[in-house]
Amino acid sequence: MTENQQDLNEMLQIKRQKLEELKAAGKDPHEIVNFRGRIPSKEIKDKFDEYDGKTVRIAGRIMAKRGHGNMSFMDIQDELGKIQIVNRKNVIGDEFSEVKKYDIGDIVGVEGKVFKTNQGEISIETTIPQLLTKSLQILPEKWHGLKDPDLRYRQRYLDLIVNPEVKEVFVQRSKIIAEIRKFLDNRGFLEVDTPILNTIAGGATARPFITHHNTLDIDMYLRIANELYLKRLIVGGFDKVYEMGRMFRNEGMDATHNPEFTSMELYQAYADYEDMMEITEHMIETVATNVLGTTVIEFDGREIDLKAPWIRLPMIEGIKNVTGVDFNQITTYEEAVKIAKEKDVEVKESRGEIIAEFFEKYVEETLIQPTFVTDYPVEISPLAKRKVDDKSLTYRFEAFINAKEVANAFSELNDAADQRQRFEAQVAKREKGDDEAQMMDYDFVNALEVGLPPTGGLGIGIDRIIMFLTGQHSIRDVLLFPTMKPIGLEKAENGGLSKETYETYDKLTTEEIDLSKVKVEPLFEDMVDFETFSKSDFRVVKVKNCEEVPKSKKLLKFTLDDGSEKERVILSGIKEYYSAESLIGKTLLAICNLPPRKMMGIDSEGMIISAICEYDGEEKLNLIMLDDNIPAGSKLY
Repeated sequence: MTENQQDLNEMLQIKRQKLEELKAAGKDPHEIVNFRGRIPSKEIKDKFDEYDGKTVRIAGRIMAKRGHGNMSFMDIQDELGKIQIVNRKNVIGDEFSEVKKYDIGDIVGVEGKVFKTNQGEISIETTIPQLLTKSLQILPEKWHGLKDPDLRYRQRYLDLIVNPEVKEVFVQRSKIIAEIRKFLDNRGFLEVDTPILNTIAGGATARPFITHHNTLDIDMYLRIANELYLKRLIVGGFDKVYEMGRMFRNEGMDATHNPEFTSMELYQAYADYEDMMEITEHMIETVATNVLGTTVIEFDGREIDLKAPWIRLPMIEGIKNVTGVDFNQITTYEEAVKIAKEKDVEVKESRGEIIAEFFEKYVEETLIQPTFVTDYPVEISPLAKRKVDDKSLTYRFEAFINAKEVANAFSELNDAADQRQRFEAQVAKREKGDDEAQMMDYDFVNALEVGLPPTGGLGIGIDRIIMFLTGQHSIRDVLLFPTMKPIGLEKAENGGLSKETYETYDKLTTEEIDLSKVKVEPLFEDMVDFETFSKSDFRVVKVKNCEEVPKSKKLLKFTLDDGSEKERVILSGIKEYYSAESLIGKTLLAICNLPPRKMMGIDSEGMIISAICEYDGEEKLNLIMLDDNIPAGSKLY
């Protein structure tokens, strides 16, 4: 056991011993059931003139302690801020010795007089102290200083305590959601609830989570979308409906994807996708104005103006603008395959899917200002109405901000026969192994046969909108409790969890390596001179973000801090060995003076260093991970 671990264990034991002494003395703080009449610290500070000299009650967590002799100070943190507490022995008498035993992290209630110190700090002089909860753990001294940032998400309660500014993101989240509801309610939309457990996973192209209903003895699916139920309500006579809630998709995790996420879908009878554009741009403009006081946000160093109207861009026109390829002239599948091969675009099963691949590879990254991309191919739009003047395209748009999709909308398909055929095409894909293809929903087809009026439908990714409006780059920073995989003992940097908990994690995650099965390549016999070797610029880098590269089976995209002011982007083909989210916050090694190389249309500015060996007949790869205390930009010699 290290000296630090011994010190930690002794401190934890002392806290527990103090609690036992309190219980033995009949002062168990956990028997206290309330502390009424408290006033927020912010109100006392904001209205000092009103409270000066008056007795108040305040409660919160001790974040700092100092002082000596017959006087001590504590900083108490409540929901809205901090305030200094002054304890004097000549005021509180025998209770002073008890107050001196309080620890950082304890929750206390204080009754006392408001005053201002000689240094001008607004404070409360204690007259009656009360210990409300004894903290048995040790708060991190500087949570942002922890070198493994995903601990903030795993132990969000600590993150919120030590970094109270994090709360503001979630306060804004609540305001944004409330403003969206207010906007729709004012336009006459009715908020409804639809099932989360479904017998058919429909309404989107995604892999579902599967569960089992014991009584019915059937498999069920967590919803991937609520579209088909909401359109049934339009059939039933509700003209304007919406639902905001959790969706679940069994897919990869990265900076913009979490397995469960908040989505809002709305449907309006006798409307089309043009009406959905108007709703989208004015809703986001209104929400930004009411929550932020402006429509202009800064993201990734760019100014983005959310004010309506937004740009309208047909997909084929966007491809032509960027690549020069005009799919209005390329009308056959054979021609589409030929140009795809020429432009290094993945060949798909239809012309429409190839068009979509062109768009994703070349156009998406250019869409910084809010843009509606319209006229999607029918092959990738199984629920959208075909265009009258071009049956290969649909009345559909996706909205993009800063190259990220934030909304998807259709003029909804209400031709039951066409819908059946498209479902059948999706089922055929599913039978060929595409587990993201949609299932046949006979009841929904029946609903269309009853009659769906011309309808506009819109889906918005609420989490992504919140990310843009709050300036966050990871979806985990706008979710209070994002999905995280279990971790092992190496994550216990703050000593915050019990030994038994980490042993359980280890059983789930630790792979035992049989070193006898390792085979390494022979060492190079050719020598290099020191001058040539020294030209390689090996640097320590910190992973600020890591995400999967769309449409690539191998590549992860790293956004790195290399010690300079500019972020470095490096792509690495290690997707089969590591999940993107598990690498965020790691300290790695990279060569930083290689010329940029295009990979999937992205400039890769260097190389991440890995260790490769053969293990039990298969190649095994391990990233070189360094001590997190080594600063970014450190050069290796």
